[in-house]
Amino acid sequence: METQEAFVYTLISILLSLLLLFWRFLWLSYIAVTSTPTPQLTSHSLTAESDETEFMSYMVRKSKTVNKALDEAVPLGEPVLKIREAMRYTLLSDGKRVRPMLCLAACELVGGHEATAMPSACAVEMIHASSIILDDLPCMDDDSLRRGKPTNHKVFGEDIAILASVALMGLAVKQTSSSTGAPPERVLRAVQVMAQAVGTEGLVAGQAEDLAGEGMSFEENDEAGLKHLEFIHIHKTASLLEAAAVVGAIVGGGSDDEIERLRKYARCIGLMFQVVDDVLDVTKSSEELGKTAGKDVMAGKLTYPKVMGVEKSREYAERLNREAREHLRGFDSDKAAPLLFLADYIVKRQK
Repeated sequence: METQEAFVYTLISILLSLLLLFWRFLWLSYIAVTSTPTPQLTSHSLTAESDETEFMSYMVRKSKTVNKALDEAVPLGEPVLKIREAMRYTLLSDGKRVRPMLCLAACELVGGHEATAMPSACAVEMIHASSIILDDLPCMDDDSLRRGKPTNHKVFGEDIAILASVALMGLAVKQTSSSTGAPPERVLRAVQVMAQAVGTEGLVAGQAEDLAGEGMSFEENDEAGLKHLEFIHIHKTASLLEAAAVVGAIVGGGSDDEIERLRKYARCIGLMFQVVDDVLDVTKSSEELGKTAGKDVMAGKLTYPKVMGVEKSREYAERLNREAREHLRGFDSDKAAPLLFLADYIVKRQK
């Protein structure tokens, strides 16, 4: 009898222990669930149903992320060097970060992650900063105002400005090649695309023809003038936007077809960017633009309003916007939303 009672007591003790363990497990599970932070919106967070306000918030978030990465990529260091100050002066000045945003959005569109494309996005902005330092020099476009501030050579002198531009170009290559999360063959391909966008097939060719076009006389709607103008800006303006989209798609793992469609999209918005820029140059003040208004006209440069007139230039920008959107057909509409909003943003921008 005593043996039976002992067995019952033992069995009850085991059952109670199991029950306590069960409740302890439930309690720990509850704590784990309730203490887990609520998932935040992804870095994408835009959908086809989003509105313009949400897109502007998206741009601000992307800009902050890019600015942080750029700041870390070019630290002042100790001792503080004048050349680093000059690099940071232009690189970190107020800007819309359209090119880095395009790179990140293209990467995410083809299924990649922001972190994978961030080094390339920073590299694109470094090349852009390098190009505008050179563009503002007296031997080029000779400008004294950029983004509402004195241009780089006005602050640091022409010698340091040129060195800062070269340093940024070199750093851009280093940034692109340091991309993590992408296979080496994709990184190499991205570096090649970036280098092509800068050289005689890209920015350099466009700038050379831009200088050669100063003082050229064309009648309005002149076909030869328009062809010359398109050559300049396909290379000088659109090439870097193309590179941003293509590199983003490459490191994100996009197919050749996806990469090509994004390249065509970016070429459209690149030309559109320049058309709008030319129109603003003759319709806005320096205070509104944050740079010297009417500079191209004074320099005798070829511009879209000069060749097409202001109204036809605006119509051309709208047509380029429609073409850009067509190239995104077939992509997931939610993932393509940032690029669709970006096209509208560029065609409607006022500075």
